[in-house]
Formats: sequence, structure tokens, C-alpha cells
Amino acid sequence: MQTNIRSLRSYLMQRLLISLYLLWLISTVVGYFATINYANQPYDMVLLQRANAIAAQLELGSGHEKLNVVPLLPDGTDLGMPDRVVYTVTDERGKKLAGDGNTLRPLSYRRGRTDPLFSNGEREGEKTRMVSLIYFSEGRVLQLHVAETVQQRQALIRGILANIVIPQLLLTLIALAVVWYGLKQGLRPLERLRNEVTSRQRDDLSPIDGSKAPAEVRPLIDAVNNLLDRLKQAIQVQQRFVADAAHQLRTPFAGLKTQSELALRETDPARKQHALEYILTSTQHGIRLVNQLLVLARNEPGGQGTENFTALNLNQLAQECAINWVPIALEKNIDLGYEEIARVEMQGDAASLIEMLNNLIDNAIRYTPNGGHITISVSEGKCGAELSVEDNGPGIEPQHRERVFERFYRILGSGQSGSGLGLSIVAEIAKRHHAELKLDSGNNSTGTRISICFPRP
Repeated sequence: MQTNIRSLRSYLMQRLLISLYLLWLISTVVGYFATINYANQPYDMVLLQRANAIAAQLELGSGHEKLNVVPLLPDGTDLGMPDRVVYTVTDERGKKLAGDGNTLRPLSYRRGRTDPLFSNGEREGEKTRMVSLIYFSEGRVLQLHVAETVQQRQALIRGILANIVIPQLLLTLIALAVVWYGLKQGLRPLERLRNEVTSRQRDDLSPIDGSKAPAEVRPLIDAVNNLLDRLKQAIQVQQRFVADAAHQLRTPFAGLKTQSELALRETDPARKQHALEYILTSTQHGIRLVNQLLVLARNEPGGQGTENFTALNLNQLAQECAINWVPIALEKNIDLGYEEIARVEMQGDAASLIEMLNNLIDNAIRYTPNGGHITISVSEGKCGAELSVEDNGPGIEPQHRERVFERFYRILGSGQSGSGLGLSIVAEIAKRHHAELKLDSGNNSTGTRISICFPRP
């Protein structure tokens, strides 16, 4: 569980770290462009004023231009003004009329407009910012380009960015530390829960206390508690089953041991024969009990499931089972009959259904008196296909009808031998087939009628 908690913490930290990094990066990029925009505005105004001053000294647009005048401009040697300013006057074709010849031309302009045009460029390996102005003089167009290097602008931009980015980075780191601490505190209840579970004894299936767990985890705790409760019940059933099975198997094996010792000591052939017959009877009883235990294990929850279900004819299956039990029924002078009320096709495990019918018929023959009758029928009930076994025996009292399907439960005073597993096997096979099992009295409120109603496909 420690690995899962660390993985959850790492996953959340990675997601939050990526989110904070992206927010910081976006904020830095936006701040960078905003800083350039705001830093350029005052410097562009100063550059435009300087261009207007140069145009005034050259009297551009007056018709009497003084292009031979050389304005005094910063050359970059002054510590207070480290940027160098140059200018160029050209005609509309770009021919130089005055100033420095290496100044770039403006990107574009439209005739009839004298709006200043700002552009970025490069001169002698240095980045520059240039403003271009247009003047009309006696039918010709004059262009004034004034450019300056951007050392002061870049210094201002770096200063502004430093004041923006560094605090944002510090805030991001602080936020990351707060988030890490919050995650650590938030996952602490899960760690306490883990310690509680790992410190338990292996047979401790008591519910987990989820009162101090986060609300998001409580449904999981409830589900685990539900699983623990079902597991506890299953273990109790298995323990009871093993104890009962051991008790039931001990009796025939104890008899086998006693009769074997007796047969070994006996010299009288008749008495030895009697002991051997008892050994055979006990062995047959033990084999039947073991077989019933195996059938019960195969059909209980968590056994084979429904993977091996196939299409089968319930009528044919019931009829064949009835035929197989006719000789045994005739020994007790019992009328064993089969009645077909409807043809039924269904999905199921044929071997398990045969075992179920064998147990029902065997149980009916045991408790039906001589001269009685047993009827096996297949019909269509309200819920679907209905298979029933009915006899006119002594019946089962209402107070025992729920318990006869429990393992190893036997009604005292019935006078019949058995393991008490037959009807338990019937109940498990019915449950595996999602069928409804009913036990009622037979016709005229006599005998017993056990019916299994299989759901429609």
C-alpha cells in the first residue's frame, strides 16, 4: 500500500508542478511582451520628438530644405545617453539626400498620410529602433528616417522583467511547497489506514474504522468492509463445513477400523463374513459422502460458474433420470412416473442437473412408504421452466422446510440414514443456475413437492 500512496502523491505533485510551471511560463511570456510594449512607448515618443526636431532643423516640407545642415545627435559616448542616433533623408525612390547612408528604409507607407512609422532593424551588428516620417515638398516626397540603438530600452526591459519574473518564480516555489505540505497532510489519513490494516492479525476480519478517513475514501472503505463481511461469512461457512464433513467422515472410518480389527481377529467364517459385509456397507456410505462433498464443492459459489453451460433438453434429461431410478423404486413397490406438460429447451450444466435430479429422486424414494408414488414433471411456470419432484410420503413439517437445505441437517426421528447433503446439493445447483427453489406440500396437503423454476433465457 505504501507504493500506491507514493504513486498517488507523485502523480498529484507532477500534475500540480506542470500546471504551476505552465502558468509561470505563460505569465513570463505575457509579461515580456507587455514590458516591451510599455518600454517602447516613452522611448518612441522621445525618438519621434528628436525626429521632428531634425526635420525642423532641415526645414523638410518647406520647399527650401537645408539638407546640408548637420544636426547634433548623440553618438553613444555619453554615459547618460549610451545609445547612438543617426538619420537619413531619402526621396520616394530611396535615394539618399542627406545623413547616414546605412539607415534602413521604412517597411511601407501610404500616399497622402504623414503618420510616423516605427520599425525594428539592425545597423552595424546592433539592434535599432527607427521612426520614419514623410514630407511633401514642391511635388516630391521626402522621407526622414531616424534610428537609435536600443541599449537603454533593453536595460529597462531587463529591469522590469527581473522585477516581474523573480517574484513570480518565488511565489511558484512557495505555492509548490504549500501544495506538497497539503498533499502530505491530506494523505496522512490513508497512511494511518494503511498502518491499521497492515498491523492486523491475519484472522482479524473486523470492519475498518472509516470515521476519520476523507469523504472520498469512505465509499472504498465501505466496499472493503462489505467484502470483509462476506469473506468472514464464507470462512465461517467453510470452517463449519470442514468440521461437519470431518465429523461425518469420522463415523464410517471409525466403523471401518473397528470391523477390520474384528475381521482380523475372527476365526468363525460366518462372523468374519458379517464383518466384511459391514465394511463394504461403510465403504459405500463413505464413498457416497465423499462424492456428495465433491459435487457440493463444484457447485458452490466460486466453483465452476456458468462457463460450461450448454443448450439442453430438460424433458429428455428428466426422463432419462427417472428411467434410471425405476429399478430401485420397484424394489419398494413405488410408482415412479414422469409427466411432460411442456417442452423446455434451456442453458445449463447437464451433469449438475442430473446430480440434482438424482438427489431429489433418491430423497423421495427414501421417505416414500411402500406402495407410494413419485411424479417427476416438466412444465412452464410463471418464472420460466419448472422442474418438480412430488411424492406422497410423510412430508416435511413447516418448521423444518427452511433448514432441510442446510448442510448436514437431518430431521430427527425420520428413521432414514443419509449424510444430510442431498438437498444442500440441490440448493447449490439451483443457485448456480439462478433458479428459484420451492418446497411445499403435495396434492391434498400430503407428501412433499420440491420444484425448481429456471428463469427464461
